[in-house]
Amino acid sequence: MLNLLLTLGVIRRLREHTELLTRPAQHHGGPGTPVGEEVGDFQASTVDGQPVARADLAAAAGETFVAVLTPHCRPCTEKLPALAAHLRARSGGALVVVVGDAGEAADMLATLSPVARVVVDKPGGPVATAFQATAFPTMLTVAPDGAGRLRATANLLDVPTHSG
Repeated sequence: MLNLLLTLGVIRRLREHTELLTRPAQHHGGPGTPVGEEVGDFQASTVDGQPVARADLAAAAGETFVAVLTPHCRPCTEKLPALAAHLRARSGGALVVVVGDAGEAADMLATLSPVARVVVDKPGGPVATAFQATAFPTMLTVAPDGAGRLRATANLLDVPTHSG
């Protein structure tokens, strides 16, 4: 009887875990603000001292590419050269949020600051939270809708390749 109860408990937990693991993929493709949802409010300063806020991105024409990285993330550091190349080739706006200590992220900041607006945020900070970055790297495109609200237009699982 005890074995039966334990087996049923294990099966129930496996079903719960399977549902949790598959729900994000069905919901929106990756970590970050789901496509169509509004980006949360934030205000910050770039590493160059320039202010940046949700209102700035909502007022911009066209899409803005957003990447949320951390220096402790192996895929983030591995994708850094491709991300920098993508940002260099992009014609639209770009915002990179580096979550963590600026000293530990010095290489990331040096690579990305010339090609994008870069903000350093603390873990659980307002900028990463506004983009619902729950895993790293998180990559999105955002744009204002017809009413001027900033919404996610794509939730990307990898660095886009630039064509042309």
